[in-house]
Amino acid sequence: MPSDRKTLTTLATDLRRLGLNRTADELNDRIAEATRKRWSATVLLEHLVAAELEDKQRRSVESRLTRARLGRFKPLADWDWEWPTALDRPALERILTLDFLARGENVILVGAQGLGKTMLAKNIAHQAVLAGHSALFTTAADLLLDLNGQETARALERRLRHYTRPTLLVVD
Repeated sequence: MPSDRKTLTTLATDLRRLGLNRTADELNDRIAEATRKRWSATVLLEHLVAAELEDKQRRSVESRLTRARLGRFKPLADWDWEWPTALDRPALERILTLDFLARGENVILVGAQGLGKTMLAKNIAHQAVLAGHSALFTTAADLLLDLNGQETARALERRLRHYTRPTLLVVD
C-alpha cells in the first residue's frame, strides 16, 4: 500500500501542476466513492470533470465580482417596493434581464439623493456578473480624478481602455 499512497501523492501533485486543484484535493475521496459505487473509469472522469468545471465557474464569478469593485450593498430581495412610490418596477425588472447589454444601450437612473439609485446600480452590476459578464463600478469623481491624473496621452489612453474593457461600466 505505501506505493499506492506515494502514487496518489504524486498524482495529486501533478494534478495541481495542471491547475486541477479540486480534483487533487478530493482525489482520495473520489477514488473511494468510485470504488464503493463500482463506477467505470468513464463515470469517474465525468464526475471529476464536472467538479472541475463547477469549481472553475465559481472562481470565475468570484474573480469578476472582485474586479467589479461593488463593495457592500443591499440585495434587491430586501428592497422596499412601496418606497419610493414613483419607481417603475416593470422597467427595473426589464433592466435586470440585461437585454440592454446586447443592444449596447445605456441605462440612466435619475432621482433625488437617498432614493437607492446606487443600490439599484450595484444590483444590476451584480446581476451582470452572475450572468457571466464583466462589470466595473466607480464613482464619477473617482473616474474623473483617475483620468485627469494621467500625465501622458498614452497613459490616458491606457486608463480609458481600462474603463471600456468591462461589458458593463457603472458610474455613480
